[in-house]
Amino acid sequence: MNSKQQNLLEKSQTAQKWKFSDIIAIPEIKQRWEKVRKYFFLRESTYDMTNRCNIQCEGCYYYEGSKSIAKENNDPIKWQQLMTNEKKRGITYVVLAGAEPSLVPDLCETCFREIPYGCIATNGLKRIPASIDYQIHLSIWGNDQTSLKTRNAKNMLRRQMDNYKNDPRAVFVYTVTPHNIDDINEVVDFISTNNGKLTFNMFSAPVGYDGGLRHNDISLLKTRKTMQRICSEYPENIYFSNYNIVTHTHKLGLHDLFSCPYPRMNASTDIGLGRSFRQYRTDLTWDRTMSCCVPDTDCADCRHYAAGSAVITAKMFRHATNPYLFSAWLDYVGVYLAVWVRGYEKDKNLCSDLVAPPGHEIFEH
Repeated sequence: MNSKQQNLLEKSQTAQKWKFSDIIAIPEIKQRWEKVRKYFFLRESTYDMTNRCNIQCEGCYYYEGSKSIAKENNDPIKWQQLMTNEKKRGITYVVLAGAEPSLVPDLCETCFREIPYGCIATNGLKRIPASIDYQIHLSIWGNDQTSLKTRNAKNMLRRQMDNYKNDPRAVFVYTVTPHNIDDINEVVDFISTNNGKLTFNMFSAPVGYDGGLRHNDISLLKTRKTMQRICSEYPENIYFSNYNIVTHTHKLGLHDLFSCPYPRMNASTDIGLGRSFRQYRTDLTWDRTMSCCVPDTDCADCRHYAAGSAVITAKMFRHATNPYLFSAWLDYVGVYLAVWVRGYEKDKNLCSDLVAPPGHEIFEH
């Protein structure tokens, strides 16, 4: 960025009122804007593929509420019919989750054949066939010693890497808890050595959870500082930005910061996720009052990476008040697309500072 453009960004932190047309006239912003806007056609819903799992994790949101006792529908024809109807509704992106979707690869294959954009959230202990060309999100909860305590499975990181090393679909998702912050450097170094890609998630407590994984002011601040350091040390291997760091380690959860647009917290059915999003259970039913990307999560404590991918990206106009804030938002959208969309190449972040969310401050807790 040249000195003239840098001056524009510095001026944007003042009270000057900006027009959107002037913001996107800045060359670097315009280039990034034109790149990300091509993906605005994505409309997601999520699908629980099975209520079975091959491990038992503390604080798993899936086994809260009634969704885990829904009867499984394992008929590929029924799933194909569902995906066909979803396309007719305008759904262009699917998130396959549940307990452990790798246990039903035939159903995942059925979904992929009907809707080519999507992601599978998995613990990574069972390899998903390469023919299913979705992004694969591999959950990490610390190094193998820490992970064993919360997930009851040995050598998880090594087994995940054995299954997905050099797999272009794979994104390792490190869920940060108050107890695994100090493991981050070791884990990222291991993933970097094996040419892997990683992003961060924040543990978000299920409804009624009172265990020790819930974040507090001290752990949020420590996580923020650790993320800043590690992202600067491994820029080629981490999908994250300074705005991701701020918004996901903020004292306030995502709903309080941005107002969640998912149906569970949004009564409107007029536009956006309130109208289009559904969260299907394993019996292919859905309940609007419970529909969000991580159902049965305590909304006040939600800092989940999947939630932020929709909650924050949906608030474009709230960020389009000056080049400084809009650059931070564009960085966030770039991370979202790199993490969730096959073939999207993340660019260098535009914003090198910690930017406060609109209408809020950056709390130092």
